Amino acid sequence: MRLLRIVPDDTKFDFMQFRRISFPISAVLSILAIGLYFFHGLNFGIDFKGGLLMEVQSKTPTADLSTMRTTLSGLGLGEVQLQQFGGPSNVLVRIAEQPGGDAAQQAAVQKVRGALGDSVEYRRVEVVGPRVSSELLSYGVVGLGLAILGILIYLWFRFEWQFALGAMIANVHDIVLTIGFMSITQIDFDLTSIAALLTILGYSLNDTVVIYDRIREMLRRYKKMPMAELLNASVNQTLSRSVITHVTVTLALLALLLFGGQAIHSFAATMTFGVVLVGTYTSIFIAAPILIYLGVGRGTDALTGPESGKSK
Repeated sequence: MRLLRIVPDDTKFDFMQFRRISFPISAVLSILAIGLYFFHGLNFGIDFKGGLLMEVQSKTPTADLSTMRTTLSGLGLGEVQLQQFGGPSNVLVRIAEQPGGDAAQQAAVQKVRGALGDSVEYRRVEVVGPRVSSELLSYGVVGLGLAILGILIYLWFRFEWQFALGAMIANVHDIVLTIGFMSITQIDFDLTSIAALLTILGYSLNDTVVIYDRIREMLRRYKKMPMAELLNASVNQTLSRSVITHVTVTLALLALLLFGGQAIHSFAATMTFGVVLVGTYTSIFIAAPILIYLGVGRGTDALTGPESGKSK
């Protein structure tokens, strides 16, 4: 007997009836998100805009990031990012590109040196130009596209093409809405945001595959059951697992968002929106009901696996 039961095991919610509402709403939100991207744009961070990159080492065993961030933020140099790497005393400082050419960049370096004084040793100072930043952005977009393509191929081999197409539509839906969220909130879009988008893809795929696996099992077992009824039964049978996973991930993400600090704020905010508000909704109300329109087959040639049970 389970001590914690968030969702009963025998739920019979009619999720499929909401497809006439969820599909139009998702379509409208996706169009708005695309419009926001083209007309409002994203707030690209230092990784994609270029700027100063300084590698420093604190003379104390552990660098005080909070004090350093407060000191550098007061210099009026725009966006400043600090990140520990290698060891507790090593800090990577990123500063937004300064208007005014090379002279302005050198002046910014001197301001940083003057503010930090002799408390650190300067290991490396570089200026990251727009060309390098555009290459990083291109690689990030290519990586995201390859991830979606890999998901499509994986699901095509594991299930059948209708499942693969349904999962791809659901994943693209998640990415589009998340990018729309980042555009309207203007939170920093940097390399950690690419990592967040890839993580959202993985979470959404995991949730979708669990539901799809149950749908495939039900298709083999109940060959005469109406598709909408079969999909409802499959989603209800996996609902408890989905809700428990969703609550667990939500608690972890909220902790990161509230107590993680400025360094990972954009990552935590993007993940919270993509996983908490979009991912689970998409798996239940988009990925599952879309199979009704894609014409999933019930034959043994399409549904690979063990012999099916008795037909209903």
